[in-house]
Amino acid sequence: MEETKKSNPLKSFITIAISLAIAALFMWLALKGIEFKKIAGYFAKANYFWVFAATVFGVLAYWFRAIRWNLLLEPMGYKISNSNALWTISFGYLMNLTIPRSGEVARSTALYGVENVPVDKSFGTIILERVVDLVCMGFFLLLTFVFKYDAIVSFFQYVTAQNANEPKADSGNKLYLLMGAFVGLGVLFFAFRKYLTKYSIYQKAINFTKGIFHGLTSIFKLKQKLKFILLSLAIWICYYFAAYLVCFALPETSGFSFADGFFIIVVGTLGMMVPASGGIGTFHFALKLGIMALFLSMGKNPEEGGEVGLSYAFISHTMQLVIMIVMGVISIPILAKERARLLSK
Repeated sequence: MEETKKSNPLKSFITIAISLAIAALFMWLALKGIEFKKIAGYFAKANYFWVFAATVFGVLAYWFRAIRWNLLLEPMGYKISNSNALWTISFGYLMNLTIPRSGEVARSTALYGVENVPVDKSFGTIILERVVDLVCMGFFLLLTFVFKYDAIVSFFQYVTAQNANEPKADSGNKLYLLMGAFVGLGVLFFAFRKYLTKYSIYQKAINFTKGIFHGLTSIFKLKQKLKFILLSLAIWICYYFAAYLVCFALPETSGFSFADGFFIIVVGTLGMMVPASGGIGTFHFALKLGIMALFLSMGKNPEEGGEVGLSYAFISHTMQLVIMIVMGVISIPILAKERARLLSK
């Protein structure tokens, strides 16, 4: 059985504390200058049928992601059930709500527990998934540039105006120092690699790296490349409708076009990329600014746009949290049962 690293309680505590601090900071920025009575008013008149419809697409994205993951594991000789893939993904997302970015490791570990797929290899495919998702997001960003360039300009003008009085850091020197550090570490590694081979931890690190590389290169060995591409598109189409359909829940955003939906998903995804617990605060702040920018580009009141954006963010993010928690909680007994079945063989 593979060895798993014991978690460092202090490191976990610090990571959680930092992520909560980031979430609190961005939530404070999002709520700054907002009247809660107005936000409550938006909630009261929202049409939650559209939230339910968006939820369906959110869950569908899980299923398409599970099937796609199976395609990535197949070239390495592992044929897992789509069901186990689905529930390990759900468990990973649930773990992300506790410690940011911990879901990837939790997902690989859970898959090993029910399918005996080595953690390093499945982890490599997860990294590959992130690269593919980044490409898909880039496609949506391109569509946003094409159709909503005016809103992008408004968005960055607003952000720039907020930071106009802040001193600019000399990022150039920092970049050179960082590059120099990497080069220096590389030179030291090759100079002392013969001595490092004596230590078991070195061999474990090398084997783990090889496993990740094996997972990353699995995309070149795919037997069903077209199916992989279609599933990747299906995942992001689901993400799009999960974001866009929520617009119809609020009268103020019900007139948003398909192009506005491109802008919303890009801004929302950028907000979720910040290492805050479950995107709390960062997602809300991003959508507040994003819909404010859309209102500015439409010649509407930006302050109202900020209120509407925050209301949209609370509705959309709560929907996402419900999906993650419900799917994640359901996954725990199912994975435990699968683990017991595997051990009984």
